[in-house]
Amino acid sequence: MSCIGTNAPTTPATATVPVPRPPAPEIDQGEAGASARREYQRRVARDEARLREAWGPFGGIAVALSSEKHTTSAWSRGAVGEQRVGERLNALLGEGIITLHDRRIPRSRANIDHIAITAGGVLVIDTKRYKGQPRRVVEGGIIRPRTERLLVGRRDATSAVQGVHRQVELVSQAVDGVQVRGALCFIDAEWPLLGSEFEVDGILVTWPKRLAADLRASNHGQVDVEAVARTIAARFKPA
Repeated sequence: MSCIGTNAPTTPATATVPVPRPPAPEIDQGEAGASARREYQRRVARDEARLREAWGPFGGIAVALSSEKHTTSAWSRGAVGEQRVGERLNALLGEGIITLHDRRIPRSRANIDHIAITAGGVLVIDTKRYKGQPRRVVEGGIIRPRTERLLVGRRDATSAVQGVHRQVELVSQAVDGVQVRGALCFIDAEWPLLGSEFEVDGILVTWPKRLAADLRASNHGQVDVEAVARTIAARFKPA
């Protein structure tokens, strides 16, 4: 008895083709000083409109001869200061440090000037253009409770320290488990030749060049810089 065998055709194995993932969207870093510039332009337009209304047919002459209000020009100076700090911080992007600029605080008209993310943590930065020498004044400590104040020249800037504390708290809530610190970066301040940065109530007080050096020094750790930057950018939109 003979047996005739049949060879079934072999089917080549189907290779698994990976489904390509869409590229991750770029992080919108924002534009340093953008909201301050818009507020300055709004105030200029408002001031001019009031002059034209008050002077009628001579409104154009009144506008040409008038000087900007101090409260209006302050917004322009602030925008320039934020832009200068922003440019220095953006230069650190190639070193793995991501900085978000001009971020709107949810349910508020306030904003955060800069949020820098390094491998070592997050630094919330408020930029100020104050004249004078920054210094810390310590009061009490024996009979009275110990308090620290920040003076810039004769100006009491302690409220700026308190403002950064509030911003640090908000950012900390968005990135649980990541260290978040705060800094005040002064433009045009008069730092002594042998002076150094210092802290007031835990908030760093510094200047742009030193700030960049501090961020480089802190760029060591386990923080996923891009992931944290995306989380913060999603919570605090560009202003």
